[in-house]
Amino acid sequence: MICVSIIGLYVTNLSQPGFLDKSLAVSLIPLAASSVAAVISLVTYFWSPNQIITPSSVVIYLAMMTGCAFLVYDTGRLDSPFLALWALIGLASAVYGVVGWLPLLLLGSTMAGYEYLKNHLSITGLVLVIANTLMPVLVSAIIFRSKPSKDESRSNANYKNLANELSEVASKSEVVINAIGDGVIAIDNQGIIQLINPAAQSIIGWGKQDAMALNYKSVLKLVDIKDTALEPANDPIQQTLNSNQENRTNNLNVITNSGKKLMVSMVVSPVGDSGSGVIVVFRDITQEKAAEREQAEFVSTASHEMRTPVASIEGYLSLTLNPQTAQIDERARDFITKAHAAAQHLGHLFQDLLDVAKSEDGRISNNPKVVNVVALVHEIVDGLRQKAIEKNLVLTYKPIPEDSNIRVVAPSYSVNLDNDHIREIVNNLVENAIKYTPKGEIIVDVDGDDEHVVISVQDSGIGIPKEDMQHLFQKFYRVDNKDTREIGGTGLGLYLCRRLAEMMGGRIWVDSDYGQGSTFFVELPRVSSQDAVKIAEEQANAAANPPAPNPFLSQPTPQTPIPSVATTAPVQQVIEPVLNNVPRGQALTPEQIAAYVAKQRALAAEQSTAQEPQPAVSRPQSVTVPQRLVQ
Repeated sequence: MICVSIIGLYVTNLSQPGFLDKSLAVSLIPLAASSVAAVISLVTYFWSPNQIITPSSVVIYLAMMTGCAFLVYDTGRLDSPFLALWALIGLASAVYGVVGWLPLLLLGSTMAGYEYLKNHLSITGLVLVIANTLMPVLVSAIIFRSKPSKDESRSNANYKNLANELSEVASKSEVVINAIGDGVIAIDNQGIIQLINPAAQSIIGWGKQDAMALNYKSVLKLVDIKDTALEPANDPIQQTLNSNQENRTNNLNVITNSGKKLMVSMVVSPVGDSGSGVIVVFRDITQEKAAEREQAEFVSTASHEMRTPVASIEGYLSLTLNPQTAQIDERARDFITKAHAAAQHLGHLFQDLLDVAKSEDGRISNNPKVVNVVALVHEIVDGLRQKAIEKNLVLTYKPIPEDSNIRVVAPSYSVNLDNDHIREIVNNLVENAIKYTPKGEIIVDVDGDDEHVVISVQDSGIGIPKEDMQHLFQKFYRVDNKDTREIGGTGLGLYLCRRLAEMMGGRIWVDSDYGQGSTFFVELPRVSSQDAVKIAEEQANAAANPPAPNPFLSQPTPQTPIPSVATTAPVQQVIEPVLNNVPRGQALTPEQIAAYVAKQRALAAEQSTAQEPQPAVSRPQSVTVPQRLVQ
């Protein structure tokens, strides 16, 4: 507007001379400066990149200040009617910092000095200089310095936005934590409870005000399955505080505020750097564990009950297929062979169910024995080689080549573990590799270090999708896609492998690419060669010198031998002794075992009395329960 006013005065004087007072006449220099400022203003307003806006405004300000200075000088200096315009420019000087106010003060001082030298500056003139030059600069500095800069305004705005976002996130987090069904407790590095959600309060019976600021051991009273207080080395919360590693457990009990004992599943996760604190998430699994026990007991009992008739069916079918016991035509033989295979599959299923039930309730046997893993796995692979040949697969055992002409030194890796468990795991993995490999090769290898032995089974089969990897070792879980629907299975094999591996102090995992095959790894604790020799000698001595029998107990009643299916005896004479030795409803609990033992003792006493009178003894005689009854 200032530039347009100056240009308008010049045009008016030029078009209508004498119309305006001579004091309002505009010379060429103010006109040029105003014109430059006006053009730059228009260009900047309609088109200008952001990066040149500030330099453009500085140029416009300097041009206006220059034009106004010449205009004041030409129109009477201190008596000029344009002094107010000069003061107006001074009010904007502080916006541009030193570039704005320093030239203004220099020009004002120059004008005052010129007036002093020429006309001896009066008090009135000095007041005019101060009022129109120095005072506008001071006022501008006060106004614009008290107002925050753009950067400061932007920073304050960002701070407010961040504060609002954090407040919103905190509110959402509080809502989620309070609404979650699992108990959540936040504990600092000193073990002091800083947060407890309503679910945790409900589970352990502590109120928020009572639990806050207390040590977690006073509120979250953890004990093991034997109701023994946890040592620091077994406390998952203390372990996470020390190691900054996540801990998970399903084998702990918590004592509530009322003294009730609950089984809990707990996940302890670190927060920040080591020792900063932890978040404890837990839930009550008492009812889940009770349901699992009932389910396991049902499965175990049902499997025991059904295994006996299945065994008899399989036995009769085997005798029917034996040419020495039965004569059948080829068509009937084909039908009976299929029925026999189905009965065997059903028997294997029942055995898997029994093994799973025993592994879950701790009844599975564990008889460690020193063995060379390389030799044991070689024996297992040789036993399964025929199955691979039937599917035109190449089964390779790397430590010991099949070609006898190739001479190699096989490594020796010894373990002191249950050989049957190792055999079960390797046999299951190799059979799965054969089952899920349409064509190609299966490679079995044994490797290790000073502390571990690693058995690997690699195949070139159908592979496992990534979304199924985390569920692969769960009970009854099977990969469901077009490649596996035609392949039978129960989903128990890999679960049992995991349980057996963990029971032996090892672990199992898989590496797979869908469509390119899988590699299963089993890691077991290794014993050194010296320790293996020593342990083997101790085991041999223990086997050669069994403990002396208890004189108060009678010798075990010999079991009826199972006749060979190749005998020419009648079928009924072959099968009945087998069935008589497999009592129905085999014991699952100590009470059931005790009842069965009492029954056997009574039968033994009746038989002994009928055959020959026995002298009285101080303690009642007893018989040993057949080995197959002890699960």
